[in-house]
Amino acid sequence: MKNLIIVESPAKAKTIKNFLDSSYEVVASKGHIRDLPKNTFGIKIENKHFIPEYKIAPDHKEIVNQIKSLAKNATQIYIATDEDREGEAIGYHITQALGEDASKLPRIVFHEITKSAITHALEHPRHIDMDKVDAQQARRLLDRIVGFKLSGLIATKIQRGLSAGRVQSSTLKLVVEREKEIQAFKPVRYFNIQGIFSPSIQAELIEFQNQKLEKLSLQDEKMVLSMVEQLQKEEFEVGAISKKSKKTPTPPPFMTSTLQQSASSLLGFSPTKTMSVAQKLYEGVKTNNGVMGAITYMRTDSLNIAKEAQESAREMLSKTYGKDYVPSKPKSYVSKSKGAQEAHEAIRPTNLAFTLEIAKEFLSNDEYKLYALIYKRFLASQSTDAEFESQSVSFISKSGVFKANGSRLLFDGFYKIIGNEDKDKLLPPLSEGKVIKAEEISSKEHFTEPPARFNEAGLIKMMESLGIGRPSTYAPTIALLSSRDYIKIEKKQIFAQESAFRVTEMLEQHFNEIVDSHFTAKLEEELDDIAEKKENWQEVLWRFYEPFEQKITQGKKNIASQKVATPTGENCPECNSPLVKRMGRYGEFVACSGYPKCKYIQKNTSKQEEVVSGEVCEKCGKPMIKKAGKNGEFLACSGYPKCKNTKSLSSTPPKTLEVKCPECGGEIVERRSKRGAFFGCNNYPKCNFISKYEPIASPKCPECGYMVTKRTYRGKEIYECIKCKNKTEAKD
Repeated sequence: MKNLIIVESPAKAKTIKNFLDSSYEVVASKGHIRDLPKNTFGIKIENKHFIPEYKIAPDHKEIVNQIKSLAKNATQIYIATDEDREGEAIGYHITQALGEDASKLPRIVFHEITKSAITHALEHPRHIDMDKVDAQQARRLLDRIVGFKLSGLIATKIQRGLSAGRVQSSTLKLVVEREKEIQAFKPVRYFNIQGIFSPSIQAELIEFQNQKLEKLSLQDEKMVLSMVEQLQKEEFEVGAISKKSKKTPTPPPFMTSTLQQSASSLLGFSPTKTMSVAQKLYEGVKTNNGVMGAITYMRTDSLNIAKEAQESAREMLSKTYGKDYVPSKPKSYVSKSKGAQEAHEAIRPTNLAFTLEIAKEFLSNDEYKLYALIYKRFLASQSTDAEFESQSVSFISKSGVFKANGSRLLFDGFYKIIGNEDKDKLLPPLSEGKVIKAEEISSKEHFTEPPARFNEAGLIKMMESLGIGRPSTYAPTIALLSSRDYIKIEKKQIFAQESAFRVTEMLEQHFNEIVDSHFTAKLEEELDDIAEKKENWQEVLWRFYEPFEQKITQGKKNIASQKVATPTGENCPECNSPLVKRMGRYGEFVACSGYPKCKYIQKNTSKQEEVVSGEVCEKCGKPMIKKAGKNGEFLACSGYPKCKNTKSLSSTPPKTLEVKCPECGGEIVERRSKRGAFFGCNNYPKCNFISKYEPIASPKCPECGYMVTKRTYRGKEIYECIKCKNKTEAKD
């Protein structure tokens, strides 16, 4: 007879098993063993009560049978799933699948997978927290209600294959709003005036004729030139010199959102990759002391640190860097995240003795990079502040005041651990009141920049600040938006696609609360209240469901369909109704206008005309024919499928446009790549001009005077600048 410990992950099970003797058996459920059905609503609603219809997933039946078999002969069964709400819910569903009373089975929790943590957990078991289970259940049902009903409505009104969700739609609105800001942005031209004072001190004009100058104060070029001319004639003297010492506080340790942001900006990891690598570090890696979890639990919005970990950090800092890098008291931090209570600690190394030098021998390249990031950040959080000296000096004339700033690092503190890219910018010794020569005074033209598109790190930061979602949902939400083709991520920038605008517009008009970040955040707070026994989960669901269901019913009747159905001029061969062209998930198709009564869809039976090229296959001697593929035309053997020889049509001269290259005056030709056609200069690689769309000779861009393309954008003909991307409506 053995004690049975049930966890979610096989890797986690393997690590825990190493810490225990033969009286324990550890088995993994491999995640959720019960969930709502995939293809049906799966929720009964009776008398304002919600009854979920959970089912064991087909791919989990075998593991459930295995757990049941082990449980029958077990001396004691321990539920040891992750300590967040989702882990609590998984543990509850395991008890239900086993037919056990959830209030009686011992539940053990630990924030790190180490021998001491597992031993301590077994000595101090508790029971499953049903308030946390109810909070997670309410979240799951909320997401199913919104996703199932709203996605169905969108499919009938806009396009099949699109979806909506409580968290995903409010996140998508953030991306769409940013894209709209960029499209509507009009650059503002402004100037600043700079001076170089002996010996080569750069300063900026901050005041003119007793008027303080703001960033956009100077927009009149003639006035700026007049100011420069006047200042060039004047004599300057050194004004007030100030030196101030200031401290830069240590950064807090990582929680989920900040780890994802830092891994994105510093390592180039996507949030999904970050969590995948962190999961491996948490569940168990080989070390010089055997297999153990290298970091604490990585889905957390807490900044708490165990006292033992603080003491360990202080010892390591003193030993490695010296006493000057150990503050007088251990440092603690408070999370600014709304409802921060998903876990007990921040993300940190479980054992600082597993140093970066040792870790490099045992971890993969990606694991090491992320571990090093976490290791250094945790040590830095417990180190001393950095200290700088900020310097400033003014240069004063009859009509103007210039100011120069400098700084130098007095004590590196935590920068000793994580590094400091800022270099000292020292001002030379000067004396107040001394006459000083202006070597040069000039103006510089600037243009305001549009708001930057979100990258994944920035979007997660915004989600966190607005209270949209929780640590476990950030990465999956972005991944879902990408998989649904609502967004495209190129060069770390997130672009909203056409479908994102259409869906967001419909939701804003008819279901504004779904895309309202404040409403979404309030729901998250109510879910937190359920976990803290402040709210009843059934009542929270009903308050949302009743008005939402009414809007769904009204929407089915009142929301106009955006599906474009263009008559083809032919009739359906099955019911004689007109055939129409429609847009679907996989592009345009022809179907009966009598749908859903008639489900006829016209099959594409047209065969591509085979054009003999005049070349002979070098493999079998049969004629080569021209074919069209996704990357353009190519030659294929007419003996296919017996002979599968193909070759490119590179000998075919590229299409040459009538317009000349705006960079070097060369010919612009059409080229093809794996991504399709594009237009480039024939003087490549000497000239790097390139355009995704076909350039035209005129008009020129009204903003920067560069060459434009003419194309269809969101149903309208527009001119788009190849350089600055400015869009204007095409008026023929």
